[in-house]
Amino acid sequence: MARLRCNDYGFECSYVAEGEVEKVIDEFGKHTEEEHGIDYSREALMQFILRKQN
Repeated sequence: MARLRCNDYGFECSYVAEGEVEKVIDEFGKHTEEEHGIDYSREALMQFILRKQN
């Protein structure tokens, strides 16, 4: 299971994407692009997830 939270990456936002890795990447990527205007690559989001697991 993976989880990404906007406020972990400098946004004043309570959004959290949680679940299977692919779902989290899709949902968090869509949210950050639509709400914050930042288009993270799938690879960047995967790196965020991998760093949080260590």
